[in-house]
Amino acid sequence: MNANSVLVEVTRGEMVESRHRGAVALVYSNDQTIARIGDVTRLIYPRSALKPLQALHLIESGAAAAYQLGEREIALACASHNGEEQHVAAVVHWLKRLGLDESALECGAHSPRRSVDREALLSQGKKPGPAHNNCSGKHCGFLTAALHEGHPPQAYIAREHPVQQAVLALIGELAGRSLKEAPSGVDGCGIPVAGMALEHLAMAFARFATSDGLTGGRASAARQVYDAMIKEPFMVAGTDRWCTNAIEAGRGAFIVKTGAEGVYCAAIPEAGIGVALKIDDGAHRASECAMGAVLSKIPCLKAFFTDSPIELIRTPVNNVAGKTVGEIAPGPALQELIITNRG
Repeated sequence: MNANSVLVEVTRGEMVESRHRGAVALVYSNDQTIARIGDVTRLIYPRSALKPLQALHLIESGAAAAYQLGEREIALACASHNGEEQHVAAVVHWLKRLGLDESALECGAHSPRRSVDREALLSQGKKPGPAHNNCSGKHCGFLTAALHEGHPPQAYIAREHPVQQAVLALIGELAGRSLKEAPSGVDGCGIPVAGMALEHLAMAFARFATSDGLTGGRASAARQVYDAMIKEPFMVAGTDRWCTNAIEAGRGAFIVKTGAEGVYCAAIPEAGIGVALKIDDGAHRASECAMGAVLSKIPCLKAFFTDSPIELIRTPVNNVAGKTVGEIAPGPALQELIITNRG
């Protein structure tokens, strides 16, 4: 098998110190490939990059309307959040609306992402709970759907649970590929995951962006999820996070979503494009750089990446004293990428 291209290079002084290989697929909603780098047919686990698509069931099932969920909760259902105070409070409030508490969450507990939030918990003599888990919003969404549809809220993360079956079927329909026979695994938060090719994942996000081929109910759900993410970008990730910064900088022109192990996806409605990428070694620093580089090449988005106050493509490498000694930057394969307007 041929090695994927180098997508991102990390320099220090006059040398390239590290290189990150990976693959990228850009696809229109009619399954037409616009551009590809590397092997976009190899199966990968999309991980948390799927959350905007998984959230569709929350709305499509009628659960969001039944429990009067707003944009904040829907954005939180798409989130891989920092576990900041605002995120945790919103999760706890959502659970109370369901008549539940943190003990209903089956995602497990982990510490907040930022040291300042971890230190705040310690100073209060508290331990992190399931609401601090970066996937707690998604799990609230699954619980909401289960209760609304009359399914047991216990073991809602099991692959055979009706909510998980519905979500997997929905994703397969968007991607144009059944996931029933796909390689399966378990995500970090306990839910089932299925192997998908980047080209099919990108098409799913293109259809999410455009609603092409979607029923009226699913098209409406996609628009609601998209609108929630662009109106509540902080809930999608949080302070100093690339997802939040990029969505804010795009001012509604696109959404992005990170996933573990170097996965990133994007939906660009005006261009009708879905993007999916995977860094081979799973490096988060490289997936952010790669996604920024890809988005900056799409004609209708170039203005958002010119003189942006937020660095979305190149990131400085600083030493302990805070001096810049290098950078994380797109490699030749991404620098040479050309994307033209749809003909």
